[in-house]
Order: sequence, then C-alpha cells, then structure tokens
Amino acid sequence: MADSVYISLNLTQQQLEFMKLLEEHEIDIFRFEEIENQLNQKFENLNEILENLVHKELLSRIEKGKFCRANFRDENVIGTFVVKQGAVAYWSALNLHGLTEQFANTIFIQTPHRKKDKVLLGTAYKFVTISESKRTGIITNGYGNTRYPLTDIEKTIIDCFDQPQYSGGYAELIHALSQADLSTEKMIRYCKAVGNTAVTKRIGFLVELFGKQELKGFIGFAKQQANEKYNLIDPQVSEKGEFLAEWKLRLNISRDELLNLSEKQY
Repeated sequence: MADSVYISLNLTQQQLEFMKLLEEHEIDIFRFEEIENQLNQKFENLNEILENLVHKELLSRIEKGKFCRANFRDENVIGTFVVKQGAVAYWSALNLHGLTEQFANTIFIQTPHRKKDKVLLGTAYKFVTISESKRTGIITNGYGNTRYPLTDIEKTIIDCFDQPQYSGGYAELIHALSQADLSTEKMIRYCKAVGNTAVTKRIGFLVELFGKQELKGFIGFAKQQANEKYNLIDPQVSEKGEFLAEWKLRLNISRDELLNLSEKQY
C-alpha cells in the first residue's frame, strides 16, 4: 500500500458505491485498468478506493493490479485470470474431466505467456509456457462468474504425454488414456499442433493395445508418423525391453504391465 493513500476509519460514500456497482454488475474479479469501463463509471481516486476496500477486507488483492471480492476463491478462475490466454491443463484438467481421482497441491495453468510460478490467496500455481501454435483444444468450464478456460479431454491427454512431469505420474496417465472417450478427428488435429512425434507414436500404440477400435483412424495416422528413431514407451524409465519395428518404440514397460495399468483402479 502506498504511504500517501488515506485509509478512512469507516466506509465512505465512494467505497460503498464501488461495492454496490460490483454487486449490480455481478463482478467478482477484475483488473485495475479495466474496472471503470466495466462499471461504466469514473472514480476520482480509484487507487485509494481499492486500497481502502482491501484494508477493510471487502476486497482481496490477488497480485498487483488484480483484485477479487473477499469471499471469492475459485482457484481455477483466479489462475486463468492472472495470465493472458491461460487455461487449466495437465493434472488439474485430468481431475476436472474425471480421469483421475488424485488431487495435486498445485493448479496447473497452460499459457503462451511467461509467468513465474507463485502462490495466490493460499493456492500454489504452476504456469507452463507453450508456443502459440500449441494453444488449441480450449473449452469453457463452469457457469456465470465461475467460468474459466480448460483444455478438453483430447488435448489434456496429449499435453500430459507431451509433459508427463505435470500429469501426476505415468501410470496414472496410462490409466486415464484407457478410460477416456476420445475423438479421432481431435486427436489427429491436436497431435499435429503439438508436433511431438514420439508422443503421437506412444498414444497410437497404447490405444491400439487397449482395443479402442473407435480410434482406428487415429491409429493409422499415428503409425504413419513412425520414423527411424526408436522412442521409449515411458521416457522416464531406463532403456530396456522389446523393440516394436512397426511403431519404432521400445517397451520399457511390458504389454502385460501396460494392460494392468489400464485396468487398475486408483
């Protein structure tokens, strides 16, 4: 808080008017530079009003220039609000899609803009920077003031294979893939956008192993991506196991182990 800001003992008329307008416009979260346009009203000293409302615990400061009502704590809305083009992704999205029951202590946010990881209002956030070309497969989740961007099921699966360290564990991810209801068209489109050949091969082999006949088109596409380089089925495990010439993959997790993981209940 700036030293020059006057903190009133009681709520002033302008402070009351500001809170009333937030209520009328159903605004729970906002940016300093945008709020006057949203409320269609100019204030003589907006900074002083906001500092007073934070001091009186009617508003919470999320970070510099970003505020929310004191009782607003939707972690997904806040995480996607504080960074441009942010979307809930990876492990957090797996959970929201019902593909894992495990909860992370961190909310994973995907964005093409760099932002340092931080704790906001008691919640830890991991901001994962991606290229603009990989920002696809975004849907909207929630209702009203609790709406936020979220990667859809297909993009979530592909993203987690692309960055398995953010997926909650490879075993959990394999199980999620086996249970997910996926679209061939989306899987092909998103794999092209992500551009990770090894990921495309791994997913293609696994959905074929799991007998997902509805994804035959995607399996055919994935096989066409097989190049001369062999990739491990699990990039986080040591090099060993069967070589698959058709897929240019090495099974450092056996077929039986993969099938067991697909059926395991967590």
